Amino acid sequence: MSTPWGDVDLTRFPADPRDSLRAWDAADAYLLRHLAGSGVGLSGAVAVVGDRWGALGTALTGSEGCAPTLISDSYLGQCATAENLARAGRSGARLLTTQDPAPDRVDVLLVRVPKSLALLEDQLHRLRPALHKDTVVVGTGMVKEIHTSTLNLFERLVGPTRTSLAEKKARLVFATPDLSLSPGSNPWPHRYQLPDGIGPLAGRTVVNHGGVFCAERLDIGTRFFLGHLPHATDAQRIVDLGCGNGVVGTSAALTAPDAEVLFTDESHQAVASAEATYTENHGDRPGKAVFRVGDGLAGVPDESVDLVLNNPPFHTHQATTDATAWRMFTQARAALRPGGELWVVGNRHLGYHVKLRRLFGNSELVASDPKFVVLKAVKQEASPSRGRSTQRG
Repeated sequence: MSTPWGDVDLTRFPADPRDSLRAWDAADAYLLRHLAGSGVGLSGAVAVVGDRWGALGTALTGSEGCAPTLISDSYLGQCATAENLARAGRSGARLLTTQDPAPDRVDVLLVRVPKSLALLEDQLHRLRPALHKDTVVVGTGMVKEIHTSTLNLFERLVGPTRTSLAEKKARLVFATPDLSLSPGSNPWPHRYQLPDGIGPLAGRTVVNHGGVFCAERLDIGTRFFLGHLPHATDAQRIVDLGCGNGVVGTSAALTAPDAEVLFTDESHQAVASAEATYTENHGDRPGKAVFRVGDGLAGVPDESVDLVLNNPPFHTHQATTDATAWRMFTQARAALRPGGELWVVGNRHLGYHVKLRRLFGNSELVASDPKFVVLKAVKQEASPSRGRSTQRG
């Protein structure tokens, strides 16, 4: 990526030479051009929120004495940022998660507008106390990511807001801090009660931090999955892979109280939600649950898991891709013991049964409705001639 402070070589994480998606877009480039051309001072306390793969942080670190604080919900995004900074030989940036305390003071606040309005709301609430009347606040995103609701949120939580002209389908958002505003308290995390007809979690409470998928109500895919989870299981180690708010893993913990359940997701907001949901409903057995932000099952020992439950995403920001699902399935196969099971819910049209048969050699349809399927794949003993499948994604 060419920037006003020189070119930087950027990759996503995990790096895949077959991945044609860039680690930056026109919105990142537009913001950097604006900063260089408008004379915004970068030597003070600069905070960058939601930098997806480290394009903004890598370009700014060291430029004009800039040592930014980079705040991200994404573990994979933080890994990409750390690698891109190291590749560029740039140091001084501080990496924080969305669950860490916000900086005490921010002179320049740069916001990569997220897909989730709830995540933006949560982060602006958290950062507002650090703003002062001279703080420069600039958001950036593609035109299709910035809506009237986005601008209204900046207006309500920061102050008077306007937008730039569009360039290459990207737009900037300018907000002027108004310290006299009374925006009220942060509504996140949000709690709601689950409906009947979904097994052991019926009537129980779910906790959702801002930005977690379907944070205000149970999505229909997860609801369908909850109604068809394995109940008669002697699994001793269960994984809620891509746990989101943790309802699937919490349901499994209630059904198999002697099992250890690992909740894992690449979102810090999701894992915080899962831990809160589990504690709300199963807090009497805290030693039976493990909560981990990370790259799926990377680092989990091979053949150490009995059951993996998975509702894989098929979007990466604005891109539709099966790379995440394929990576999750591959990791699950490696982590499962022989005879262990992977249970998956997904939209019918995604064809997950084909991928499961390629990896596991089998795929069983457990349940289906007009929109969703629940599939089961069983880890088989590897024959000496066959060996393991080649990992992809």
